[in-house]
Amino acid sequence: MAKLKKVPSPIPILMVVIIIAAVATWLVPAGRYNTLSANDDKSFAVLSAKGETTTLPFTQKTLDSLQIKIALKSFATGAIRKPVSIPGSYQSLEKNEQGFIKILQAPLKGIYDSIDIILFILIIGGFMNIFHQSGAMVKGLKALAYSMKGKEAWLIIILTFLFSFAGSSYGMAEEALVFYPVMVPLFLAAGYDLIVPVAVIFAGTQLGTLSSFSNPFSAIIASNAAGINWSDGFYERILMFIISTAITIWYIVRYANKVKKDPAASLVYRIDGNVKSLYPNLDTNNTEVPALDTRTKLLLLLFLITFLTMIRGVIFFEWWLLEMSALFLASSVLLGILLKMNENIFITEFIKGAGDLLSVAFIVGVARGVTIILNDGHISDSILYYSSKLVGNMPPALFIVMLLLLYMIFTLFISSSSGMAVLTMPIIGALAIMVNVPGREIVNAYLFGMGIMGFITPTGLILPSLALVNVSLKAWWQFIYPLLIILMLLSAMFLVTGIYF
Repeated sequence: MAKLKKVPSPIPILMVVIIIAAVATWLVPAGRYNTLSANDDKSFAVLSAKGETTTLPFTQKTLDSLQIKIALKSFATGAIRKPVSIPGSYQSLEKNEQGFIKILQAPLKGIYDSIDIILFILIIGGFMNIFHQSGAMVKGLKALAYSMKGKEAWLIIILTFLFSFAGSSYGMAEEALVFYPVMVPLFLAAGYDLIVPVAVIFAGTQLGTLSSFSNPFSAIIASNAAGINWSDGFYERILMFIISTAITIWYIVRYANKVKKDPAASLVYRIDGNVKSLYPNLDTNNTEVPALDTRTKLLLLLFLITFLTMIRGVIFFEWWLLEMSALFLASSVLLGILLKMNENIFITEFIKGAGDLLSVAFIVGVARGVTIILNDGHISDSILYYSSKLVGNMPPALFIVMLLLLYMIFTLFISSSSGMAVLTMPIIGALAIMVNVPGREIVNAYLFGMGIMGFITPTGLILPSLALVNVSLKAWWQFIYPLLIILMLLSAMFLVTGIYF
């Protein structure tokens, strides 16, 4: 094998992105849109670009007068909670260049802002380590690996579909991080490499943004912000879900089979070398059927119930990171009781498991620092303003394709789907009316653009996901870019067709 080039780790990559964002604050004109948000006392608060607040009546007339095409009900029910940009209100501001000190502070501020997901990741690490101490995980995975011998491709097909459906239907994203300790040993035992579990879990959930048909954090909130019913375009997105998921499954299975046939074809091996998994390997050479005793079955049942409870809580009770963290903490304590762990051993093992994921938690926080630099430098809205002027006078077909590309660029800096929706949809929605483009296609351009670029943007979840499996961004890029080209062409075709039909 040729000499391997050293590949930067995730945090240096993110620091480079933070520096680029800081340089942009010196070059891009500063400015902001006025924003509108709902107060608890059923009134609207308008925050001007210069920081002045005005209170307005909580009526549809107020929204109409501000050219915000959103139903009052969306604010009353809490469907839209974040401040919404007001069309036509952009104002230039004095530059607030982000210098050396601000660059150093950005990742620290990002960790402050991301403390909810950071705690979630650390508690997952503690939970998984306590569970590993029981031995039930290894026994359960051995039994599953044995039962799937000769049918390993079906694991990829079924699991990718399930993760894609979870992402498209209710917005699974951060929750999927908990599955890596389970899936990595399973796929390695099947003869695949470390990219395959990332492709199944991360690519599966990321498709949920691209083909979201009922995801409340993207499709529904974006439709509300654009002033249309979220069901408008529903069947088009269902079709995109079916086609994009089928293509992705075919792509992953094709790669996985190639690696199984020839391990030297692995992109991880060719680019990163003989990297080791962070999780215990499974010995599947034993020809005997692994037997699961009653204790192991009960522990595996608790493990399954924990995940099902998490999913049910997110879907039906609007749980988010605090509730999910509490669930895994409670399950960890229950596991310790069932295993009759001494409290000192329990705490030691829990903290050890949390420590194993500390680097992943830091990556999430540092990534948030990019958005902080752009916001503090007052150029997030400027990027949107000048981009909207660029596409405002284009023919409909060219407009919608350019909008897809713009959303791909925006996603490099803003990885939050709900944040992107309330920032851009009121502005872009007003432009769409001028160029005679249906509102549903504006929403689709946003979904498709964020969905495609989310596969590689360093400010999203790809770097934490790769850190969990010990794979470089370069290896992932080599694997994913042909699929992204296919998905981009498919998305452009859907958008252009949707304008005229």
